[in-house]
Amino acid sequence: MALWLWCLLFILESLYCWWIIGYGGAKRIEGWQSFFLIEWFALDWTAEQIRLYVLIIWCFSVIWFILGIIKPELRGS
Repeated sequence: MALWLWCLLFILESLYCWWIIGYGGAKRIEGWQSFFLIEWFALDWTAEQIRLYVLIIWCFSVIWFILGIIKPELRGS
């Protein structure tokens, strides 16, 4: 995967996480909408639980992004 695509995908994911965590996105998708934007197991989660889940996933994404920058073969094909 090209470096520019790797960076673009990370930026898009970060914007989504930023919206969920900091700008009320978790409150807006609480309930049945979380099925489509988070996962099926988030159907009965509160906004705070959704925010925590996205924060944890985003932290792992940051680590994966940095590893992909350092070792391009970890990006996948």
